[in-house]
Amino acid sequence: MTIFRGVRAAATAASLLLLTAACGQNPGTDSSTDGTAGGSSLPADTLVLRVDHTGGFTMPSMLLTRLPVVSVYADGRVITQGPTILVYPGPAMPNLQVQTISAEQVDELVKQALAAGVGTEQDLGRPPVADATSTRFTVLTDNGVEQLEVYALSDDASGDAGLTDEQIAARDKLRDFADSLSELSGGVGAAPEDSEPYVAHAIAAVAEPWVAVDETVDASQPEVAWPGPELPGEPLSETLDLGCVTVTGEALEKLRSAAADATTATPWTSAGKRWTVTLRPLLPDETDCSDLTAAG
Repeated sequence: MTIFRGVRAAATAASLLLLTAACGQNPGTDSSTDGTAGGSSLPADTLVLRVDHTGGFTMPSMLLTRLPVVSVYADGRVITQGPTILVYPGPAMPNLQVQTISAEQVDELVKQALAAGVGTEQDLGRPPVADATSTRFTVLTDNGVEQLEVYALSDDASGDAGLTDEQIAARDKLRDFADSLSELSGGVGAAPEDSEPYVAHAIAAVAEPWVAVDETVDASQPEVAWPGPELPGEPLSETLDLGCVTVTGEALEKLRSAAADATTATPWTSAGKRWTVTLRPLLPDETDCSDLTAAG
């Protein structure tokens, strides 16, 4: 299987033109000749490196609101998922952490991604694993945005059935790079010592009709009045009963306060109905609900 590069090429090209105009120079002005883009020469919110997961067998609302494993920005901010509480239902608001690394460290991460194989067209095979996620690598280089997706990268480490030696070696390099990024999040179940909670400029709220699941759990979940734009918002799909609203400004502060005591099973009330709402903090390079469908 050939891995495709340049996903969403038209949007990417337009974005890079805007960035070039804003900076008055090419994205890689401060970089060496190895193809890496110098982060310090770009607007702060420019995404330089991201690793996230796509697809897999899970609920549609989870697919749309899934958070990246790590996002690195031109100003050195690194946003990762923090520790989660292993209880059901969990907190309504995801735990995101942000820390800052140097421009040299940003460039080094990009170099490592390229050395691992991002930005090259190669045959990575497809393990015989059903309904697995794909790991997607996104890197900003002098040549634009390079993107590579690898099916079942995190699922096939214990079995290489159906893969050639070359495919196994290529996948191992990418897996090792992805694993190395866990140090940025402090490792499993821990936050990095120099990180702090990420405060989003906006939150996308994906709403679907609330449905009783478990009598014990349902009884412990009081209704909460929805403080944002009326739910369910704009439909996200013609086939799915999901809507989305983007919460900003004063409503955002009210939502943060209300969500502090809410869970993923909380029935939110809006327009005379109950809704299950999945909250998705928007990252610096994201603007509104449309970014959720574009990323998926």
